[in-house]
Amino acid sequence: MRKYELLKDDTKMIGSHVLYRVRYLRDFAEIKSGDIGGYIEHEDNLSHDGNAYVSSDARVYDDARVYDDARVFGDAQVFGDARVLGNALVFGNAQVSGNARVLGNAWVFGNAQVSGNAWVYDDYVWEENQ
Repeated sequence: MRKYELLKDDTKMIGSHVLYRVRYLRDFAEIKSGDIGGYIEHEDNLSHDGNAYVSSDARVYDDARVYDDARVFGDAQVFGDARVLGNALVFGNAQVSGNARVLGNAWVFGNAQVSGNAWVYDDYVWEENQ
């Protein structure tokens, strides 16, 4: 069962990428049916299974994936071939890119940047303040 739809009339451009705002179609986790979420480029970016969601002004694009019970929110960006999964949280102004993985119960937030082939996992918390 689909848990969201893309709003074709609510978009953001990041370089050559057109991102679409998400509207949730059913209740799950903290999300209620009708809630407006963040932005994704295509449905492969956010799984319809599990309790994963993208909210606020967060952006997920390229071949990045958010799934399981992971959450991306605030002004966070996930892009490239990055993966956010498990119960992981990416929020604030954080960026996860390249082939990076954020998984388990890990948190990446603030102005943190996780990139390349880096993995942040288990109960790790990564915050970079400026």
